[in-house]
Amino acid sequence: MGAAAAGAAAEPVGALLSSWRRRRRLTQLELSLRAGVSTRHLSFIETGRSLPTSDMILLLSEQLDIPLRERNALLLAGGYAPAYPQHRLSDPPLAAVNDAINRILAAHAPYPALVIDRHWDLVAANAAVDLLTAGSAPHLLEPPVNVLRLSLHPDGMASRIVNLGQWCAHVLERLAREISGTADAELVRLRDELTGYPAHDLVAGSDPTGLVVPLRIRTPAGELSVLSTTTVFGTPRDVTVAELAIESFYPTDRSSAEILRRR
Repeated sequence: MGAAAAGAAAEPVGALLSSWRRRRRLTQLELSLRAGVSTRHLSFIETGRSLPTSDMILLLSEQLDIPLRERNALLLAGGYAPAYPQHRLSDPPLAAVNDAINRILAAHAPYPALVIDRHWDLVAANAAVDLLTAGSAPHLLEPPVNVLRLSLHPDGMASRIVNLGQWCAHVLERLAREISGTADAELVRLRDELTGYPAHDLVAGSDPTGLVVPLRIRTPAGELSVLSTTTVFGTPRDVTVAELAIESFYPTDRSSAEILRRR
């Protein structure tokens, strides 16, 4: 549960909306123009002088790009029922989504691809991912597997990542952006844990140049250099779907491509 959701019971909806507005670095005037409401009315909502309708909460949430989970928390704080369902991938309503994920993972072979949730816990992966994680301690591979922990933990992939400082800097930068966008306390705890790993000591000396940051890692089949892309579902209306991301890896050189194709 994110920070806004955790505090929904203690904070009124107006204060929560005000917090999200400040997080997005918007003034009341800027948000009122985006949402098509008066600045006076927005001020009354934030101070608690006016109780927003459920439609108003959803309108402001849309303009503030608030995650669906936190939109539900705002609705609950305002005394309304959640607007967005949350199903498991195995539930019938998400059968098409689950099928699409499995097809994407299979089609990406022989290159690695995996699916993560909002906390970077592994949801699914194709067989090629095993080459990246080979040699990691068993306790890091027990569910739930956190992909970032596995990547930077000294007993995980870190000892085999050739450009560890550069990769660690990339991971922490991305995590910082997600924390800024979601206000998720669990991600804050994960960041604090990762910055305590030895890999973090190499960040200051890492090379920041380059348009993308590849993962260069030694594997039982040879050294691989791969870059990743992230795919999310467009216009999701389910909390689970909104929080899924597909990380697909592509070889950056002929040698890496040959190693992966041979497998």
